[in-house]
Amino acid sequence: MRFTRKLRLLVTVGAAAGAIALGALATGVANSGASAPSGTLVYAEGPGAAPNYIFPYMSCTYFSVDNINQFEDLMYRPLYWFGLGASAAIVDKPQVGAEAPNGLSLAAAPVYSNGNKTVTIKMGDYQFYDGQPVNAQSVLFFLNLYHSDPTAYCGYVPGYGIPDQVSSVSSPNSKTVVINFKSAVNPGWMTYNYLSEITPFPDAWDVSGANSTSTCATGTYGAASTDTACKAVVTYLQQYATTTSDYANTFWQSGSDGPYLLKSFDNLGNATFVPNPKYAGPVKSSVAEVQEKAYTSAQAEANDLRAGVVDLGYIDTSYLSKPAPAPGKVGPNWSAIANNYNIIASAGDWGMDYAAYNFNPKNPFAKYLDQLYIRQALQDGVNQKGIIAKLDKGYGLISDNPLPPSASPSIGKVPPYMYPYNLKKAASLLASHGWKKIHGALLCEKPGTAKADCGKGIKKGNRLTIRFEYGTGTPAFTQTVETMLSAWGSLGIKTMQLGEPFNNVISDCAAHATNWDVCDWGAGWIYAPDYYPSGEWGFVPGASFNIGDYNNPTMTAIIKTTTFGTATLTRYAQYFEQQVPVLFQPNSFTPGEVKKNVGVHDIGFTPNPLQNFNPEYFYFK
Repeated sequence: MRFTRKLRLLVTVGAAAGAIALGALATGVANSGASAPSGTLVYAEGPGAAPNYIFPYMSCTYFSVDNINQFEDLMYRPLYWFGLGASAAIVDKPQVGAEAPNGLSLAAAPVYSNGNKTVTIKMGDYQFYDGQPVNAQSVLFFLNLYHSDPTAYCGYVPGYGIPDQVSSVSSPNSKTVVINFKSAVNPGWMTYNYLSEITPFPDAWDVSGANSTSTCATGTYGAASTDTACKAVVTYLQQYATTTSDYANTFWQSGSDGPYLLKSFDNLGNATFVPNPKYAGPVKSSVAEVQEKAYTSAQAEANDLRAGVVDLGYIDTSYLSKPAPAPGKVGPNWSAIANNYNIIASAGDWGMDYAAYNFNPKNPFAKYLDQLYIRQALQDGVNQKGIIAKLDKGYGLISDNPLPPSASPSIGKVPPYMYPYNLKKAASLLASHGWKKIHGALLCEKPGTAKADCGKGIKKGNRLTIRFEYGTGTPAFTQTVETMLSAWGSLGIKTMQLGEPFNNVISDCAAHATNWDVCDWGAGWIYAPDYYPSGEWGFVPGASFNIGDYNNPTMTAIIKTTTFGTATLTRYAQYFEQQVPVLFQPNSFTPGEVKKNVGVHDIGFTPNPLQNFNPEYFYFK
């Protein structure tokens, strides 16, 4: 999920760990008992990363784990659910048994036909809280909104997927949606990156004002009149979704088809959920309330862990005395809380860890980032191995390409590590292109565009300067930033630092602003809700999340072979790593903390690689 895609370790539960093949279908679990819900489950939000948006059709400003995985998904289920336990695969089948007629997904597995130019979707038996069935019209409502104003949604990539590759949409009956494409598509890519982003909406949300109804939900897909009606709905609902004081009202409750309803929400991001009595999914809540607690710093959350206030949380690695023995394993817990909590850890998220570069032509410092050798030198200055060992206490993996660490070879082969920490190599690379360190400052001595020159737009005497904006609130990550900038400083590179809370950082980054060169929100990207790790989402011109305005025709051509074609991601991963269009940094796993009186129905604790939060599985012993 965009920024969503990997911000904090979200505790979830599920099957045994293992690498996934994207074609696999995971299986849900049966209903877990019929006892009345009891107790209040308290979950710690990431510091400075409280939810601040409720409408599941959002711009990149709000497209984050804290808004989607931690908040919206508890109320509004996507058409297809991905990720259970250690798997990132689609979950569209319940366990066999009459007690679980529906799966975690709202529809059966999509069926492709007509040479992969048509997909048919059969809806299950879910309903919204207001009583309306979650049916074909609910799906068409989302698709109509998307067609009317695609740039208002962060998942949009011009020319790719939905809606640009859709030729028609029809509904032969209330349970069936048929989508026809202009050309053959890669079924795995279409399912994992586009059908995955559909969230069915209720007719109650078909409004263009406080007292103004619309015809968007019932309109013909692609018709001019439908687009006009729907664009007004998008404009109104996206604006209304910024009014946090109304989040717990009947309007937003009406659209809940998930396991919970929002009971209360404040402007700090504290949220309280109660079970949705009309939820038709396979697992009903065993707790009477779920409280998500907002924090401004890791220290504040650590204080609450010490006091036993939270049931599910995380611990910044700065509090741990000894490292993890291996990825997926845990070392000793913080002694102050070890009697009350069990520590758990991930073996790798379904994503990559990076900070974005700003190639915007209007950025006065883009002339430096445009030079491949400078990006390579910056990457040579990131001591990933040392950061993982010393700052992350072993809870992390090296990140150096766009494929998730648990990716199956059927998706694409992971290329060899190309840029290990090497300051001598970085200094030599810069010197060979006309830079000289004078009184501690790295200055261009050979302007020009020849192989041994500084590069286009760089003038004699220019000092290599990087403006670095990053997310604050977690000591281990702040120390990671300081370590990287210190290494660059030893090369003579000047860095200008700006630390801001997470939500501020993603707002600045998503705005295509020119006041930053490197934007580091603190963890990179989780491939969700576009789960196939192809690159069109952020590295082709015009993509909604191409926040750095990256434009490389060779990269775009390679990406098209994996989206319009069925090529594996091997060549894409190799070229991506060589070009370093982002700053790779350690894929760190914030260890989770689970109170010892908290249990899980039927299955054990496993951190989910998509960072899904499924509180309906938890209970108090």
